[in-house]
Amino acid sequence: MFRQFRAAVADALADASAAAGYPTEDLGIEEPPDDVDATLASSVAFRLAADAGAPPPQVAGEVAAGIDASEVAYLDRVETQGPYVNFYTDESYLADTVAAADDDWGRLPERRESVVVEHTSANPTGPIHVGRARNPIVGDAVANVLGYAGYDVDRHYYVNNAGRQVAVFTWAYETFDEAELPPPEREKPDYELVRYYRAGNAFLDEDDDEWPSTAAEREAAEAEIESLMRGLEGHPDGADDAYDRVDEVVDSVLAGMRGTLDRLPVGFDEFVPETRFIRDGSVDDVAERLQATDEAVYKDDAWQLDLSDHGIEKNFVFLRSNGTSLYTTRDVAHHEWKFEQFDRAVTVIGEDHKLTFDQLNTTLELLGTDTDRLEQVFYSWVNLPEGGMSTREGTGVDLDELLDEAIQRARSEVEDRLDDRSRGDLTDADIDRIAEQVGVGAVRFDVVATQPSKAITFEWDRALDFEAQSAPYVQYVHARCCGIESEAREAGVAPTESVDPDALALPEARALVAEIARFPAVVERAADDLEPHQIAAYVRQFGERFNAFYRECPVVSADEELAAARLAVVVAARHTVANALSVLGVAAPESM
Repeated sequence: MFRQFRAAVADALADASAAAGYPTEDLGIEEPPDDVDATLASSVAFRLAADAGAPPPQVAGEVAAGIDASEVAYLDRVETQGPYVNFYTDESYLADTVAAADDDWGRLPERRESVVVEHTSANPTGPIHVGRARNPIVGDAVANVLGYAGYDVDRHYYVNNAGRQVAVFTWAYETFDEAELPPPEREKPDYELVRYYRAGNAFLDEDDDEWPSTAAEREAAEAEIESLMRGLEGHPDGADDAYDRVDEVVDSVLAGMRGTLDRLPVGFDEFVPETRFIRDGSVDDVAERLQATDEAVYKDDAWQLDLSDHGIEKNFVFLRSNGTSLYTTRDVAHHEWKFEQFDRAVTVIGEDHKLTFDQLNTTLELLGTDTDRLEQVFYSWVNLPEGGMSTREGTGVDLDELLDEAIQRARSEVEDRLDDRSRGDLTDADIDRIAEQVGVGAVRFDVVATQPSKAITFEWDRALDFEAQSAPYVQYVHARCCGIESEAREAGVAPTESVDPDALALPEARALVAEIARFPAVVERAADDLEPHQIAAYVRQFGERFNAFYRECPVVSADEELAAARLAVVVAARHTVANALSVLGVAAPESM
């Protein structure tokens, strides 16, 4: 209802301004501060004062006088407060909100615009590190909010299965005997194979004492690695079976990484291998076109773009002297392919890649691509407080470890809160399920709730606090809604299909329904800004509104008509909080 009301107010305000002879480009419509009881306000009088030659309060009065509330949907009255024009909703606004807030509440109409969201795309060289946990969590939430906003969304993982890293990995896997390696830290393919990668890199490092090697051995190894790289590029002097050998390693590691992502849960519509663009000739085509640009230079045994005239001091290297491409070259081909398939492309990427994407955007522009279709969401790192978790020497903390500990801590919190009465018929399996929902939800919510550009220090006490504005706090709102509905069914109370506005007389009920009304607009803005943390901020405030309603507006114990109306509000609230949590990728438990 909020979106409809805002649109109606905008039309009325524009008409009134035009009738008074004022411009209508910037109406200044906003949500007023908490101490103003209006649903919307406009600061347009500030901008019109110069044209009017009158003080803003006078202009505000003139514009307000030109609006007939009876002709504007859901508008009860218009009032001025100094230079501001305030808009107040009528009773039908709240009643219609309760009726409209069904299972799909918050989903906007289809836009007939396709968007590919690429995220995570971690190198398939080992388990996902906790510092990179933000990428799949934020990326999935970005894709979710775009989907709720009506876009046709595809989720892609770009698989880095070419280049030196995977060549070293493949060589090491084929060279070292597993008996020589330390035991894996976890029985999972990514943990089992990363041992080979670490051993290979140590062997190639002349200063590493763990895997000592001679210059001759390293030279022979580098020759095999070079052969693999050239084979992946299709050069006749490269390994003719390079693709099969590399895929065996990459696919196994990726299977392990996908197992970790499934725990969040984060899924993908397509895993796009970068070798696709080598094999179909796209990379060669890109390299040829880049060589033909005015910015192309051959320097330091490589083809590069001198982008200094475009404000970028570091050259963009796109072709080695041996004719093999770089990740950058393949990524140009990858993005040209994206624009053939989709209307927009969004990439969620670490802040350490800002320069790379500046270079990429400029390079795509040189090739004639409309880069307005390309957007990036940069994120900073997730850190752990010192002593927050045990760290294995030399390898850091993996996402699997974080999730394990989150679930363990959540189970302890859940069990501590359950007494004999609240435990009811809950089995150990039920408690395990709730602990996983709460623990994983705590990680996801804590990560996504902060603006991506700001670093996060993950703190257990905050993330798992049932009383603070954390995931468990919001999840408990959903569980409490489910509990009220269950009690109502047992008492024979059913939600009314049409809420009498008189049933919403208490301010706590009105405030909750007004918050429900805002949700689709919050989804719209979060999608426009590519900022899912706006949903987290909304659902935190929603939790406060619901808990105030819960304290002041008993449901089952109220008289029959009032109970039915309040139950309808609870159902609308459950749909709202469930869908908000769904956008964030957080489970909505029915009991806690």
